[in-house]
Amino acid sequence: MVRRALTCCFALACIVSAAGAQTPLDSLSPAARDSEYRKFDDLLVFLRARTTAQFAITSPKGIDEGAFVPIGGIDQWITIRGQDRDNPVLLILHGGPGDVTNSWTFAMFAPWEDHFTVVQWDQRGAGRTLGRNGTQLGPTMTIDRMAQDGIELADYPRHRLNKSKIIVVAHSFGSVIGLKMVRSRPDLFYAYVGTGQVADETKNYSAAYDALVNKARAIGNQQALAELTRVGPPPYKSGDGYRVQWTWANRFEGADQFLYERLGLALVAPGSSVRDINMSNDGQRLSGERLVSQATSQTSADLGLDFAIPMFFFQGAEDFTTPTALAHQYLDALKAPQKAFVPIEGGGHFAMFMKPDQFLKELVTRVRPLAVAPSAH
Repeated sequence: MVRRALTCCFALACIVSAAGAQTPLDSLSPAARDSEYRKFDDLLVFLRARTTAQFAITSPKGIDEGAFVPIGGIDQWITIRGQDRDNPVLLILHGGPGDVTNSWTFAMFAPWEDHFTVVQWDQRGAGRTLGRNGTQLGPTMTIDRMAQDGIELADYPRHRLNKSKIIVVAHSFGSVIGLKMVRSRPDLFYAYVGTGQVADETKNYSAAYDALVNKARAIGNQQALAELTRVGPPPYKSGDGYRVQWTWANRFEGADQFLYERLGLALVAPGSSVRDINMSNDGQRLSGERLVSQATSQTSADLGLDFAIPMFFFQGAEDFTTPTALAHQYLDALKAPQKAFVPIEGGGHFAMFMKPDQFLKELVTRVRPLAVAPSAH
């Protein structure tokens, strides 16, 4: 399904590229440029209608809902999709901060919907939740407030689908929120799955730098070594050092192409519009301004070392953004009734999205049984 969706996006890109090669849009008059954009929008409408039909939930026991739900005193956007309401509920906590996944994961999560009811949430200050409430949310955007939002949100699918507990899958910055949620209310959750797992923000960039240097040496990438040597290890006095780290982290993880593909998927997603992409970008800016500084001082002890539910880290085998080795050390240090570190081979920071079939296999094998065992109900 992912391949078909990406093929669709590739065809779209080819059409746009071909038109641009003949007559660059920037050289056209405003009226002609507007006409070209209208033609492009007509194509997007056609493609969205096709993906809507292709990924529709039609099974008798299925569910496909999207709505604003009152959470934390404001309306927040959530979606619920699955082929069978009796399946366990999987709540996805997006990363970023502010990097909503609702607008582009329809294809990669479609196979997941055979095994789980997948709930996605545009967090406070992100995506459609930002579009609904505006930037005046800024002062309310704290990690504690958003974790409480998540706890309130967890109650919605529990009651809507008559479940006693749900499963949390938290990506990147979402793992900061997710850990606080499951520590505060373990009674609501069967298990926690972290990916792109934050482990210790005070050590993150240093560990990532060392991993990048070792990778560059291992594969003989002299350009990477030269640039990393030039900026040296963190902390950095300017943004240049961090940009170098991000550049090589994305390149070594193979994330560059994926990040472009996300845009194509968002353009043709069922029920989406260009406004959703703009709201996503606006939400990432606002969330970065409000939340990054709150997380950068958090150590493993701050994140938590004692949990009352099963804890799993499904980490990309080579994650240079939230380093794999650091996440492994964190899981080794924490206490839980059950825990496992599961490397996703060929995956980096975005392993959940770039290797969704492998990720799903691990979810079904290791985590789903916790929610369907006789004692779980």
